[in-house]
Amino acid sequence: MSTDLLLGTFGDLSKVQHQIEATLNNNCATTKYEDIAETANEVEKEEIRAAKDTEQDEKPKEEPVQSLHTFKKGERAKMLADGYTTEKWLLDRFSTIFGAFLMCLWGFHIASRFDIFDVFGILMSIVMGMLVADFMSGMVHWGADTWGSVDLPVIGKAFIRPFREHHVDPTAMTRHDVYETNGDNLLICFPVIFWYIYKSYTFSAEQLQQDYRFEIFSYVLGIFVILTNQIHKWSHMYYGLPAWVEFMQDYHIILPKKHHRIHHVSPHEHIFASLLVG
Repeated sequence: MSTDLLLGTFGDLSKVQHQIEATLNNNCATTKYEDIAETANEVEKEEIRAAKDTEQDEKPKEEPVQSLHTFKKGERAKMLADGYTTEKWLLDRFSTIFGAFLMCLWGFHIASRFDIFDVFGILMSIVMGMLVADFMSGMVHWGADTWGSVDLPVIGKAFIRPFREHHVDPTAMTRHDVYETNGDNLLICFPVIFWYIYKSYTFSAEQLQQDYRFEIFSYVLGIFVILTNQIHKWSHMYYGLPAWVEFMQDYHIILPKKHHRIHHVSPHEHIFASLLVG
């Protein structure tokens, strides 16, 4: 074999080698680029996930509202008792003192128009006022025991809370003073009391006398609505009661202890009335 032929062959082999090396380098570079790109994508995904997790962590977590019934009886009693706020304490004192004054003023105007010749009609108005008040007290008692919750605005803490506290701790109301016991009931009577006092000063004597029986009915209804919680409270007191209160309980003139006790047997679905025989 000649020298020129050998040199030509080696030259061709060298070119082929260079081409192979170039191809391999290109493939390696492409592979490295793809690896780098894939890694970058993974990093980006991880960063996005981390950002979402951080955003979730920064959001304030809402604590689940725990039902009152999940607490023990003693804890529920304390929570309900603690719901008696300073504002409610002040409101009870205002409504009791001012309401008692208004009832006395209204009663004075009624007494000044008393007609001795209409005694039967007056007695019928008194009896009807007592019976309607007893029925209404039962309806309100049933509604407050059955519907709503202590978290409702306005009426929740002011109105429903005492009823729910009473079933958790029936003797709690015996520790309430006269203002907490009677403040709510006086407050709800304010519109009617204001109206009749306004009539007493603005209507003629003839107009007032025409509605006299109904006004007495309204007055007696108001008195017994106001006294509902007080009579109810007495039905849970086993000592320290005045003799005249025990007399009226014994003769079923007002709610007796033994009769009302039936209502406090679970599930509390009977005898809601809180004034007369219960």
